[in-house]
Amino acid sequence: MIPQVIAVVGATATGKSDLALDLAESLGGEVVNADAMQLYRGMDIGTNKLPVDERRGIAHHVLDVLEVTDEATLADYQERAEAAIADVLARGRVPVLAGGSGLYVRAALDHLQIPPTDPAVRARLEAEAQDEGGVAALRARLRSVDPAAAEAIQANNIRRIIRALEVVEITGRPFSATAPTKRYRRPSLVIGLRDDWEALTTRIERRAARMWADGLLEEVSALDAAGLRRGRTASRAIGYSQALAELDGRITREEAIAQTAQATRRYARRQESWWRPDHRVEWLDAADPGLANAAIALAGRPTRHPPAEWTP
Repeated sequence: MIPQVIAVVGATATGKSDLALDLAESLGGEVVNADAMQLYRGMDIGTNKLPVDERRGIAHHVLDVLEVTDEATLADYQERAEAAIADVLARGRVPVLAGGSGLYVRAALDHLQIPPTDPAVRARLEAEAQDEGGVAALRARLRSVDPAAAEAIQANNIRRIIRALEVVEITGRPFSATAPTKRYRRPSLVIGLRDDWEALTTRIERRAARMWADGLLEEVSALDAAGLRRGRTASRAIGYSQALAELDGRITREEAIAQTAQATRRYARRQESWWRPDHRVEWLDAADPGLANAAIALAGRPTRHPPAEWTP
């Protein structure tokens, strides 16, 4: 069966946005954002959000839907993405997802039931994390109650550790049991972009420097006045946290750029690791001059995966 939904995934700076535009232009499609930070209004330069005049007249969905003081949640994104995908399909067009947030792509494509939240439990765990030795204690607790989740979550990702403990406490089930299953909601195609690491690193470093040259500090200064620091998610975004540190005089511009590039490289590694085990991804060379044609050809072929892997 020909895929109904297409997603372009891979590490940052591999050209996902451009390929999504090529696919949408060729297939009569519209782009659905799958980047958590591009949900925020005003966060443009640091998220590499395509300006409207560079979108080739192609409609984009699930962009600029949150204020920087809002918290981006997977459940909210899933609801917005599903509504956008259903709307695009209902109009006889092709939804093309593009973005670097792997779990968001999974939430849009796969069967994924998002566990509930409890603000009181979350607040208590966050308070515990602020205590001396609290982060280490929470890590140890997660290893005890859910070893699989503890292994999968980065040791310094305290927000994710707290979320895992919250789910265990509320549901009595391991957080790892809520991981998305590899079953598509609809026949789908996921195209992964791979690139030489050295070339990718060079682009990441250039992008970090260009962000400041393009006015990131001024963008962050304006967002700061709008409450950026109160945003639990937005204020921690790569580039934005470094720019805030520069505004505070805690680091120099050169240090802010270098730290942004370093954080982006680490993020790119995590993105690659996220998608590597998923055997459904069709990998293409990001530097191939025939990339767009190869991707368009894949989109026109029946999915290679058996019907058991997706549910209409």
